[in-house]
Amino acid sequence: MADVKILNALEDNYMFLVICPETKEAAIVDPVNPEKVLEAVKSHGVNLTTVLTTHHHWDHAGGNEKLLQLKPGLKVYGGDDRIPEMTDKVDRDGAEISIGKLKAVTLFTPCHTTGHVCYFIDSAQPESRPPVVFTGDTLFTAGCGRFFEGNAKQMLAALTKLGALPGNTNVFNGHEYTVQCLKYALHVEPDNATIVEKLAWAQRQRAKGEATIPSTIDEEKQINPFMRTSENSVQSHAGTSDAESTMAAIRKEKDNFKAKY
Repeated sequence: MADVKILNALEDNYMFLVICPETKEAAIVDPVNPEKVLEAVKSHGVNLTTVLTTHHHWDHAGGNEKLLQLKPGLKVYGGDDRIPEMTDKVDRDGAEISIGKLKAVTLFTPCHTTGHVCYFIDSAQPESRPPVVFTGDTLFTAGCGRFFEGNAKQMLAALTKLGALPGNTNVFNGHEYTVQCLKYALHVEPDNATIVEKLAWAQRQRAKGEATIPSTIDEEKQINPFMRTSENSVQSHAGTSDAESTMAAIRKEKDNFKAKY
């Protein structure tokens, strides 16, 4: 059962320290601020062995080189040859990565970048500590990443893959974009009461300076228009009749969306 520590970075990024409670071995997801990572490693008394990189963009992979200078010998996983210091390429589904007694399993989700990878860790006791997935810039709370190196078909496949995970899986994404994403989700589905409630909650969280993550897979299926592209309400908003064209239409709209409230 993974123990996940959320670490803030840059203006709105998140890094995640993933700890095996039994062995105190740890991995770090997207360590853009290496000094802060090592402070957390020391504070929690764990042995950092592994870097899980979701994609090559600087605000996720840009700290790899400095981290390896400060702590040589780490295993660095990723799905793209542009990732600095990568030791193990995992551009596929189902690669298993050991973190103590934990097993992180890769989910290949190209679109935001061609080599984007998510990392899933199951749980032997999902009632007390649910599974977790680290989704980088593929799946946000109530949103998804821009199609910088891919297309709607790929994002639909990626979110379908993530949607097949257990419903109680905790979703840890790479940015604090929740309020912005929920405002767009409400624009798409103004009668969705679950989105209204989630937005109010997220705004309260941010007013206190607190994170709005994790969400869950089940929750995303209720509030995230990019995971609801087969719903009549989302297709009606987009003026489309199939999931792929709906995905393309709402992503294009979201790229230029300015909330009115």
